Amino acid sequence: MVRIVYGVSGEGAGHASRARAVLTHLEERGHRVKVVSYDRGCELLREDFDVFETEGLHLASVENKVSVVRTFTDNLCRLTGGVARLRGLRQTCFREFEPECVITDFEPMTAHLANHHGLPLLTIDNQHRMRYMAYPRVPRLAADALVTEAVIRAIVPRPDYSLVTTFYRGEVENERTMLVPPVLRSEVRDVRPERGEHVLVYFTHSFDRFHEHLLACSRERFIVYGARREGAEANLQFKTPSQSGFLEDFAGARAVVATAGFSLITEALHLGKPYLALPMRGQFEQELNAVMLETIGCGANGREARRESLGDFLYRLPDYERALVDYPRDEGNRELFERLDELLADDCREARALHRG
Repeated sequence: MVRIVYGVSGEGAGHASRARAVLTHLEERGHRVKVVSYDRGCELLREDFDVFETEGLHLASVENKVSVVRTFTDNLCRLTGGVARLRGLRQTCFREFEPECVITDFEPMTAHLANHHGLPLLTIDNQHRMRYMAYPRVPRLAADALVTEAVIRAIVPRPDYSLVTTFYRGEVENERTMLVPPVLRSEVRDVRPERGEHVLVYFTHSFDRFHEHLLACSRERFIVYGARREGAEANLQFKTPSQSGFLEDFAGARAVVATAGFSLITEALHLGKPYLALPMRGQFEQELNAVMLETIGCGANGREARRESLGDFLYRLPDYERALVDYPRDEGNRELFERLDELLADDCREARALHRG
């Protein structure tokens, strides 16, 4: 049994979804885990796990583009509360709990405190693809790539070992990195997909301009989530958030059109759904997800969000469906869990050795 502090980014639901699967595995193995998260992470994990609420940073967007001004002002308002919670985090999760190892899913406070207290630090996330894995380089994104890598280094300094979830397999750049298939929540693994007649559309932020393109494709039926409305308009059916309802529409979709978040793309690939990725401008990881998706042939990069992009994607659905037949699927998150168990075995002997080395 190992005492573990597990930091989970609260930005979006993807980190918490991945962490839930890993946390369940860790507790089944008899480890004691104290989770550190904020916002969506706390909301989605606190009922089932021991969660300490910290403070975190957030991206704000307008019309599917990151707003630097709103991001700065929104986070500035959080600073005062963040200092007090940092003190509580150090006292409760490190001095009193006395962890033997720290795992972080891109949560910075636990990563920095692991370094401060001289504890082994493991990462389980998809962000470290951009630090430790070779990936398709796009000249127009070169500057963003450098900035993003610097940010990742600042958020998670000096990890001892990185388990990197990815749907694109590039060469790893060191021996302390292992690429594993994306972690899937049990609801997605257990669902039986069918090919329906509708296209699922999902936005995490308001993106009214794209609705005009959907209306123009009048022969297609679109079920739209994230528009903050309910009801029907021509060929569009708007629905409000519902986990069971969304999963049913997801499993029965002909294809998916959505922002280029990592978790939704990987779930769509697992379910065999062609995906039109609309990356949030100014967020390099989403830009890269769309490039990778197009590179493996299972979907399209709709970066320009034009009507022509949507039409071309729908026309080429048979090509994407053929590519998805060969997409590798790890039904039980086996590779990740086996390697994690090795790192934590014998009172995390290997993790400690990596830390000392």
